[in-house]
Amino acid sequence: MEGDFIIKVKAAYNQFTKAEKKVADYVMQHPKEVLFMSITDLADACRVGDTSVFRFCKTMELKGYQEFKMMLSLSLRENESRDQDFNGDINLDDSFFELAKKVLNTNMNALTETYSLLDEENFVRAIDVLHRARNIYFFGVGASLLTALKAMNKFLRIEPKVHCVQDSHMQAMVASTLTPEDAAVIFSYSGATKDTIHVAETARNAGAVIICLTRFVKSPLTSFSDITLLSGANEGPLQGGSTSAEISQLFLVDLLYTEYYRRYFDECSKNNKKTSGSVIEKLC
Repeated sequence: MEGDFIIKVKAAYNQFTKAEKKVADYVMQHPKEVLFMSITDLADACRVGDTSVFRFCKTMELKGYQEFKMMLSLSLRENESRDQDFNGDINLDDSFFELAKKVLNTNMNALTETYSLLDEENFVRAIDVLHRARNIYFFGVGASLLTALKAMNKFLRIEPKVHCVQDSHMQAMVASTLTPEDAAVIFSYSGATKDTIHVAETARNAGAVIICLTRFVKSPLTSFSDITLLSGANEGPLQGGSTSAEISQLFLVDLLYTEYYRRYFDECSKNNKKTSGSVIEKLC
């Protein structure tokens, strides 16, 4: 989606070289000024060479610097049409309703960014993998484990072959016993959590198909991924487990669930009736 270029820069950030990150940082901090800069002006402002700016454009799959400025201009035009009054950082002087509006916008922006990063081809492949799999295991640690558990809870209503192991040592043991007929769905915002990377590597060595739900296109985790689905929340180093990051991943889970249900409706509806009926007497 051409209007979401800045969001794509954020998603691709981990795959940039050190020099390219300087360009990306400057573009995200001074987007309006960049529109009126030549490639040399931008290179000088970032203290890199013209070649680094050109490589940045190539990494973003653009033909050159002029296409980069066109995409940036379209992105800024779209952003200006949105409500910008309450998108800043939370301050101690904010009123309760200002605070509520900023929290709301943070979560809405996370969903909007995640939507803009959707790749239909990857989703189709992910649904196919989940359906063909003999077993589906959801993995995550910390806050991502909570998302994995919610994913299992949701899919268990329509598909009996789903599992989620909570202990990180047991996750590693389970991953080692997977087969090419199994699927591992792994949640990690950063893609750099040591336990999660170990599970992904172990599952890959066992032959399982790996589906990752994460923030960045390139990370230690995605190097083991067969299919990567991107979430769009921005989480700082002191914001681990932020609600916006969880919401963006849950949006992807809900989308996977809904598309899976729709595509295999007859089978899923039968299972849904069984699971709903099994707990009906437990409800008041």
